[in-house]
Amino acid sequence: MIDSTRIDALATQEHDLAPDECATLARAAAELVDLASLERAGKGSFELLWRNAHSEAWLNQWWEPRDTGFHDHGGSCVGVHVLEGRARNEALVVGGERRTREYEAGESFSFPGTGIHRMEHDRGAVTIHVYSPPISAIGHYDVVDDELRRQSGPPDEGSPPSHALAAALAELRR
Repeated sequence: MIDSTRIDALATQEHDLAPDECATLARAAAELVDLASLERAGKGSFELLWRNAHSEAWLNQWWEPRDTGFHDHGGSCVGVHVLEGRARNEALVVGGERRTREYEAGESFSFPGTGIHRMEHDRGAVTIHVYSPPISAIGHYDVVDDELRRQSGPPDEGSPPSHALAAALAELRR
């Protein structure tokens, strides 16, 4: 169960948010989610908590391992709070060391609207994502015929794993 009256009170921004403001809102929204009431069936789901002119928030529930693949948020920054489980965030780095960090329940992070990243979890995880401005498209990245390609998709479409891109990055780091 989610306290929708209190969630609505969080969605009152009058300007687009910075990444750290998105993370702060994700933490605040997390306090309004009753984890025990979540339906734990299937692969998982995502639920829109709010959308206004300046931000939107999603409750993401994944009960199986997941790799989002490298993707962007079409210029929207994001703040993520982990409610349950663990989530790894990896920024797309070319020619340098991997920048991966694992976040546990109770931890938050943010990512700029210009960034490309992926998230993974080995087991189930519950996270809240706050985007600003509201996400209008997701760019999915992978390597096709030795070239980096971006394919645009709708914001509610799951991102596929970027196996060829991950392999190419590993080769660069050798």
